[in-house]
Amino acid sequence: MTTTPEAEAGQRRNALRDFLRNRRARLSPQEVGLPAAGRRRTPGLRREEVASLAGIGLTWYTWLEQGRRITVTTSILDAVSDALRLNSAEQAHLYRLAGHTPASTAQAEAPSAPPVPKHVVSLVEEWFPNPAYVLDRYWRYLHGNAAVEVLFGEVGQLRSCLDGFVDEHGPHQSLPEWEAMAPSLVAEFRSNKARYPDDPRFDEIISRLLEHSPAFARLWEQQDVEETALGEKVVQHSAAGRLVFQRTTVQIADHPDLRVVVLLPKPGTATRERTHTLMSVPRTTPTARVE
Repeated sequence: MTTTPEAEAGQRRNALRDFLRNRRARLSPQEVGLPAAGRRRTPGLRREEVASLAGIGLTWYTWLEQGRRITVTTSILDAVSDALRLNSAEQAHLYRLAGHTPASTAQAEAPSAPPVPKHVVSLVEEWFPNPAYVLDRYWRYLHGNAAVEVLFGEVGQLRSCLDGFVDEHGPHQSLPEWEAMAPSLVAEFRSNKARYPDDPRFDEIISRLLEHSPAFARLWEQQDVEETALGEKVVQHSAAGRLVFQRTTVQIADHPDLRVVVLLPKPGTATRERTHTLMSVPRTTPTARVE
């Protein structure tokens, strides 16, 4: 009996449903940098957590996982692949189930996060009790000292610090300072992208942001460029209140792809005293949002 194209498409959608559910169930919140919030009726991540990590709407991800007849772009598949920590073979399989031709292995597999050298880790740790952390060329979070978790919660590995544009539940969106800071952030990222003209990963990041964030698209179209190692980072902490830090970004000479961000309490804001008090209190759950 010959299988019709419609029947084949239905079989693919069913396989896509089963594959996504299976991979979601395999991941724990801790593996993706999320806090473990009590007991769960079923293992793995919730749908809303995958949608948030991928920077897409919950309804859209639910339809995708249910195998509904929707048109899904490769950029969404890439975002879901990153959220579910799929390897190159699994991502290619996801492409095929969604009706797309997989990219080559070299294109489909995102570069793994580079290891952080010991001397850079030491620099970050010695900055305690003030926060310091390391980013790679894509602005993914690689390592931070204990103060980062106390102030910001479990940051985990980010696809890019620009994900605040597409994650409506993410840390950036809850701060009033985000809108004021966003233009400079986009201008700095444009300047940073120009340092790596042959790296297609930047185009993938930007394409995803353009597709899912009108705010990012509007700022990107302005063609602004900015290069600065200095700035401010404001944290609204549930216990300590408003904390204001002076931000300095340092590029490591022998590892130019790495950037160390060190935060120093701004004088006259009581941030230093409040931060040092927080560092002496045992951490329980994430209590702050960061811009």
